[in-house]
Amino acid sequence: MHRYINRKYIMLYVMGTLTIGFLLLTAFVFFFPSSLIDREFSEEVQEHHNLILDTIMKAISWFGYLPNAPITVTSIALIFFYFKYKKEALFLLSTLLSGVVSSIIKLLINRPRPSEPLVRIIVRTQQQSFPSGHVLFYVLFFGFLTFLMYEIKTIPKFIKVTVSVISLLFIFTIPYSRVYLGAHWFTDVAAGFLLGLICLYVLSVLYLKKLSIKK
Repeated sequence: MHRYINRKYIMLYVMGTLTIGFLLLTAFVFFFPSSLIDREFSEEVQEHHNLILDTIMKAISWFGYLPNAPITVTSIALIFFYFKYKKEALFLLSTLLSGVVSSIIKLLINRPRPSEPLVRIIVRTQQQSFPSGHVLFYVLFFGFLTFLMYEIKTIPKFIKVTVSVISLLFIFTIPYSRVYLGAHWFTDVAAGFLLGLICLYVLSVLYLKKLSIKK
């Protein structure tokens, strides 16, 4: 019991730190929409480029575009539903709400996308820049998928490991992909990552709460 309480307080402390970090980053971008840090980071990331790397970076970002994101989430949710994991399927579908969250913040901050000649634009996008909706979605969706692989004991170990490795690979490569493609600044992807972790924590807590109520 004592260990459970300590773990709970540690998680609350971590989430509080992440929230403060996101708010500070948001305030920084709001008052300084164009920073030397962002330009220097983009320059370093885009310094070495070629057609093969362009293709790989585009492939990594593919799942975050419309209609790819809802199709991917719905397809995975249907697989869970087919194997009688109905609650898990519903929670996976709820990760699509990340698009609503990012769109609201984008409108409030209203930060322009990176533009030439400051950066090399490989993929042109429409919405505002801050925070990165791709990064937020990947951390939430693929993060929750990894969480489910840990929580559901009836899934074969081979599937657990495979899904977790692929999901984590997407989570940790998407920030680099968005900056490399010229779609976002460093602070955009950093904020998307922090916000994604916050949303992932909330979704995981709600999932475990519903699980305990059901038991």
